[in-house]
Amino acid sequence: MAKESEGMNFAPKGKPNPVVRRGDFSFAAVGLDHGHIYGMCNGLIEAGAVLKSVYDPDPAKVEAFRRQFPETAAARSEEEIFSDPGVKLVAGAAVTSERCALGLRVMSAGKDYFTDKAPLTTLEQLEAAKAKVKETGKKYMVYYSERLHVESAVFAGELIDQGAIGRVIQVLGLGPHRLGHPSTRPAWFFKREKYGGILCDIGSHQIEQFLFYAGAKDAVVTHSRIGNYNHPDYPELEDFGDACLVGDNGATQYFRVDWFTPDGLQSWGDGRTFILGTEGFIEQRKYMNLGIENSGGSYVYLANRSGEQYYDVNGKVGYPYFGRLILDCLNRTENAMTQEHAFKAAELCVKAQIRAIRVSPPGGLSI
Repeated sequence: MAKESEGMNFAPKGKPNPVVRRGDFSFAAVGLDHGHIYGMCNGLIEAGAVLKSVYDPDPAKVEAFRRQFPETAAARSEEEIFSDPGVKLVAGAAVTSERCALGLRVMSAGKDYFTDKAPLTTLEQLEAAKAKVKETGKKYMVYYSERLHVESAVFAGELIDQGAIGRVIQVLGLGPHRLGHPSTRPAWFFKREKYGGILCDIGSHQIEQFLFYAGAKDAVVTHSRIGNYNHPDYPELEDFGDACLVGDNGATQYFRVDWFTPDGLQSWGDGRTFILGTEGFIEQRKYMNLGIENSGGSYVYLANRSGEQYYDVNGKVGYPYFGRLILDCLNRTENAMTQEHAFKAAELCVKAQIRAIRVSPPGGLSI
């Protein structure tokens, strides 16, 4: 099975759309534990950033990374990157439980931080991150890739902004993933303390999308569940999770995440988002169209008072988040994503995890 058939190696490439001149914005990569670092760097480079240097304590990871980004220098330490005045932002995809600590070091060094999701795993880490942002004035931004790096997701947001479906009242998210053979995964992936739990990890995508599409500033987790249905050899892995939320504006959410994508599916996951509004609804088919061979992704379906519309937006919308992030770092604005939004999504996914009922098959529950 090709590596690209697993979500952790999802690294979209778009068309170059620079928002700055070459050399105006340089960044570095630190922490190569998750494959999402490649997508994060692709997005920034396409928006005009220069990837100046990379560091990871594992030389093999650095070597593999530099094969993809050969113009990038290998730094000898974190400190070499942190002390480089030319580096404005540090992108990282460390072990999930270590992402906050890395961010604190980055911001203490006077640089903005861009981390893979989930950005942290505990409420204590969240408070530390908030305090460091307040202290330094630096950014702690998050790669919520299922919205930011998927053209159908970007386009759905544009339709909502245009009033295509009226006021959003419910968001239903499906985030299935393919586990693949366990040998393709690092050991930390199977340690609950390290990856944070399924709702904290891949559930973070779903909660962030709900807040964004519904225009909610806050939400309450009304119900959440986790379980290990089919992986007894990895007792700390949660292969299923779902949750319900209610936003501060009355909008609701249900989402499901799991590790049960079958090997026969053409994609690592048939990710879908259904958005219900007062005047219509939207469906996103993010990565594929079921039953259509090599269908790719980024399909949007819209129904409203004007009728029905189908959009194939692959290669047509782009990924504006990355350019906006670069300009936010240079201008100290918040057009890509507010810090409040990034932290609120992180907070809610941790709370969903903490409060989850554990389903113990066959039958039985534990709190």
